[in-house]
Amino acid sequence: MVRYAGGMSDFTQPLRGGWVRAWLVLSAAALLAAGGCASQHSAPRDSRAQFSRTLAETRAYVPPKGSWQRRAPEDFGIDATKLAEAVAWARQQESTWDFAKQEEIFGRKLGPLPASRASNNGVILKDGYIIAEWGDIEAADPTYSVAKSYLSTILGLTLDAGLIGSIDEKVGERVQDGGFASAHNAQVTWRHFATMTSEWEGSMFGKDSTLQGAHEHGKSAIEPRAVRAPGTFFEYNDVRINRFSLSMLRLWKQPLPEVWRERVMDPIGASATWRWIPYDHATVNIDGTPMPSISGGTRWGGGLWISTLDHARFALLVSRSGAWGDRQLVSRAYLAEAVRPQGVKKDYGLLWWLNTENRWPAAGRETFSAQGAGDHSLWIDRARGLLVVWRWHTGGDTQAELYKRIIEAMPAPAAAEN
Repeated sequence: MVRYAGGMSDFTQPLRGGWVRAWLVLSAAALLAAGGCASQHSAPRDSRAQFSRTLAETRAYVPPKGSWQRRAPEDFGIDATKLAEAVAWARQQESTWDFAKQEEIFGRKLGPLPASRASNNGVILKDGYIIAEWGDIEAADPTYSVAKSYLSTILGLTLDAGLIGSIDEKVGERVQDGGFASAHNAQVTWRHFATMTSEWEGSMFGKDSTLQGAHEHGKSAIEPRAVRAPGTFFEYNDVRINRFSLSMLRLWKQPLPEVWRERVMDPIGASATWRWIPYDHATVNIDGTPMPSISGGTRWGGGLWISTLDHARFALLVSRSGAWGDRQLVSRAYLAEAVRPQGVKKDYGLLWWLNTENRWPAAGRETFSAQGAGDHSLWIDRARGLLVVWRWHTGGDTQAELYKRIIEAMPAPAAAEN
């Protein structure tokens, strides 16, 4: 079933699981049948008179808990036919991800995995409004390394709360649990962890930072190499990210999912379905109280299980530089830092993937994304007020292709006035 957002009208509709929605193609005949509204769309797409809302008005919108306003693509001068074609193409890019084969890829699991998953699904936002969606966007599925971008935002909260003075502070100055006692690990800063350049040495919950051995790391095991000085070498390493997560837990003295719920997810009106699931034996002692330490992915099970719609709320918060309505939930300065090039990898920020190296050729260099195996992606184009959350797709170049198709549906920039 396909459902449409009608004409230029504005409405709020409760969310229901299992819909396949794509508020996209509004033909002239359909508009006439809806009450002769086709005349409202007769002006050229690039005519400013076509739009009834200013940029400031549309970008001020945030969805209340439990509902989300939908707009027709035409409301923003977007070619509905091209957008419908982009969505139809996206739906054909179904992931082959199979939880039963995960240990073969990543090695011995440490936490739970679901028995099944949703199919390919996604949502497209323009200025906060839903303009297209497909598949089961309410299924709370594992999102793999997209969780790393969430951990990055918790680092911002940690800075905002004054628990650290700077992300360039050495972690061991405040976290004294033995994990930073060696001369090598003592040099690791918070920025090193968030740029995947920490080179931290040690084990976390039975997994060694060397990522060696087929039993523990499956086909993802790497060859032995010399450890470099912190800050000089990029390596995508979940053991080190899990050490980063534990270090923040030591400072908050409160399970990070609780911190995240109180400071972000509840204020932005997220559902009650998301869970950040620890490994089976990832409980640590915090001042005499046992607390779970969460991971930065689902490589070995557990991790952040969340719906596409809740992802979209988080992405909208980040796109608005940490502001939700009249509340500043995460510091603007930190989020600006998080999505600029960092460290030795020029297309990586603070646990965010950047377009500085033309990863998505049709998109602006300032666009950025959270990425996870499976494949899962949250893509943010602030300049266009555009967000795309896409789950269980084939990954690789398909993301660049989808973004190109969506951008081709967008109106041409208005000519400068004399």
